[in-house]
Amino acid sequence: MATQTVTLRMPNPLYDQLMHRAVETQRSFEEETLEVLAAVLPGRGELPADLKQAIDSLVVLEDAALWQAAQSRLADDVASELEALHDKRDRVGLTDSESQQLAALLRQYERQMMVRTQAAALLRERGHDVTRLLKA
Repeated sequence: MATQTVTLRMPNPLYDQLMHRAVETQRSFEEETLEVLAAVLPGRGELPADLKQAIDSLVVLEDAALWQAAQSRLADDVASELEALHDKRDRVGLTDSESQQLAALLRQYERQMMVRTQAAALLRERGHDVTRLLKA
């Protein structure tokens, strides 16, 4: 695959956020930035097979099941662990093991958010008003 070199000027908060993600996932800044860009661009050909299957399976769900998927949240214990690791990272830093755990939890969170987003998009396509999902 051919590549291009790009020079960007970005705000410090965005740079810091990308750098934190790179450290958490033990990747270079460039690798993390490319992954983030790939995740937000149209097209699902690059999604992991399990995520693509989860998103594709939403199409056959009844509206009630889509509403449930669109409103789903991380389990309380998972959300608490994610928050605790974020707090610890900001206070004193994380061990390698904790960094790996945080990266895994972030992937789980991002996966759930993608499913929620697709469920909401399908509901909107079916004529439902999904603005209440923005307030949740």
